[in-house]
Amino acid sequence: MRNQIKQLIQSIKSLDALEAEQVADAISWIDSGEEIFRIGKPATPPKHLVSYFILIDPAKKKIMLVDHLKSGLWLPAGGHVEKDEHPVATVEREIWEELKMPADFLSKDPFFLTRMVTVGNINGGHTDVCLWYVLKADPEKEINYDPREFKGYKWFDYQEILNTDISKFDAHMRRFAEKLFVSDLVKI
Repeated sequence: MRNQIKQLIQSIKSLDALEAEQVADAISWIDSGEEIFRIGKPATPPKHLVSYFILIDPAKKKIMLVDHLKSGLWLPAGGHVEKDEHPVATVEREIWEELKMPADFLSKDPFFLTRMVTVGNINGGHTDVCLWYVLKADPEKEINYDPREFKGYKWFDYQEILNTDISKFDAHMRRFAEKLFVSDLVKI
């Protein structure tokens, strides 16, 4: 599974120097032989793999984020990749657990990669290496989110993300939105 994950990461087209550096770091981390899966809560090992997924409406160019209880941020939904689990399987499991819907992938390849130290009232900071997946959804349909994890959800357009204080989001959200909506790296 490590080699499959490494190949997924190597396939990511970096938006900028920061993403290229984080991709290179993730590949080195996998090659190091260190544990890459979270094997104990909340943070064992202190650096581990996460699958984020963002629901988008390609026609309206909107993305859905969840109001995450533990972090207090508007984030993509997602979760920790379990031992020897493929990150796509993580997305399929997590979308059902968190939003009670099946995954409708725009692509089963990760679109974006970030490395982030967690924030909020989580027991101590740890590092999440996040593979970001893009899924399609209809913003007119009600989403049955898990109230134990989220306060709610909201569909954002690109301008809203630019105009909202970045401290309300994952620190990489604007870069993700730029890659999705502005760059030539994807056609939605």
